[in-house]
Amino acid sequence: MPDLSINFAGIKSPNPFWLASAPPTNSGYQVMKAFDAGWGGAVWKTLGVPVVNVSSRYGSMNYRDKRMVGFNNIELISDRPLSDNLREIEEVKKRFPHHAVIASLMVQSRQEWHDIVRDVQNAGSDGIELNFGCPHGMCERGMGSAVGQEPAVLQTIVEWVMEVARIPVIVKLTPNISDITEPAMAARRGGADAISLINTIQSIVGVDLDLFAPYPIVDGKGSNGGYCGPAVKPIALNMVKNCAQHPDVRLPISGIGGIENWRDAVEHILLGASSVQVCTAAMHFGFGIIREMTSGLEQYMKEKGFHTIYDMVGKALPNVKHWEDLNLKYKVTATIHEEKCIGCQLCYTACEDGAHQAIRLNAGTRVPEIIEDNCVGCNLCSLVCPVEDCITMDRRDDGSEQLTWKERTAAGTIPTEFNDERAGGRHHWVPEPAAALNKEKHKTLPGKARQYAESATALEPAPHGAGGSE
Repeated sequence: MPDLSINFAGIKSPNPFWLASAPPTNSGYQVMKAFDAGWGGAVWKTLGVPVVNVSSRYGSMNYRDKRMVGFNNIELISDRPLSDNLREIEEVKKRFPHHAVIASLMVQSRQEWHDIVRDVQNAGSDGIELNFGCPHGMCERGMGSAVGQEPAVLQTIVEWVMEVARIPVIVKLTPNISDITEPAMAARRGGADAISLINTIQSIVGVDLDLFAPYPIVDGKGSNGGYCGPAVKPIALNMVKNCAQHPDVRLPISGIGGIENWRDAVEHILLGASSVQVCTAAMHFGFGIIREMTSGLEQYMKEKGFHTIYDMVGKALPNVKHWEDLNLKYKVTATIHEEKCIGCQLCYTACEDGAHQAIRLNAGTRVPEIIEDNCVGCNLCSLVCPVEDCITMDRRDDGSEQLTWKERTAAGTIPTEFNDERAGGRHHWVPEPAAALNKEKHKTLPGKARQYAESATALEPAPHGAGGSE
């Protein structure tokens, strides 16, 4: 049986699944309920000088029949007295001594940091997370992402915390920055034990077309908030990878962003995270999702032969390369499996209008056909196809050749002129421009133009003239 337990920078928990600092960790009641359901840890909703929150706090991005693909909030840190939170942290630790309780903190002065760190330590917290990521409300007061965007300030505050901290300190980073490795390195210089990322992305999820105000609406007005949920996972994965690969970061990473199931968690782990934090999915579906997460992770580990979480951490990093290091000789083209095709022709439309005109329609059949000589292997047709494995991308090269842009650059064989014969699209077939005009449009053209357009076919590609195909 795989061992799901972790020791994250000195913080132990029975599995890597933690609740992120957010509404689901607002009280001891919620945290105990989560632990009882199977969560391994919880980062308490951020503590500091209590705030007064607005009413109407959440907005979402829905896509077709999927609700809350992206989630936006303008809620701030805990509005409950610090004494209440400390008392509940102590009670949770008594009842669940082997689960991880991490106190998220956000204050201003050095003395305030010293005082609140001592308070949460005395209450029994297993670790501390410094909230340097909140992109709304608190940053306007010089906290949250205002700190995360200033590496020198971040380092100073971490140093203040480390003066009194006796438990592991995690620095939570903001994605609202050009290079997330800069604050990550500052956290390490300040003495932090680990980092967590990403916090929410500054956003407006929509505008009411009648009230002319952004969501969520507070008395006819709105504000930018923090964006999270499944939609941010690609951004989170890239930033986790950036920190995991950087030689001067070298800190344990708690991955956050878009984690809704065990597969999402595994992706974060394979790119360098050794714990993961979940918020939006718990708000959407409840704490019970942990059962699928832990069972799915166990099954995956069994199938791959992983005995511990650490057998998986960073496993994908050696395969994440710069574009210039990718093999230009690798070749795939699309194959349409006729027996699975439902004749929707979405692939034809996507390729015809959005890609490389490498699919044709044939009279008498609804099944499109790949023009293999024109297929560049972009994957678009397989991505838009609604039928699983109806369109596959199949390798055509024999794997014997390896050539990268970096190697071509060193060899002096890259295109260097606007109309260079060595350009990738120089000898690629595209239709002549007039072939785009259908017969209805042809009738509105002057005589010679109409004759020329009618002689062209919109379905069969013709060789282009001089120049590239862009």
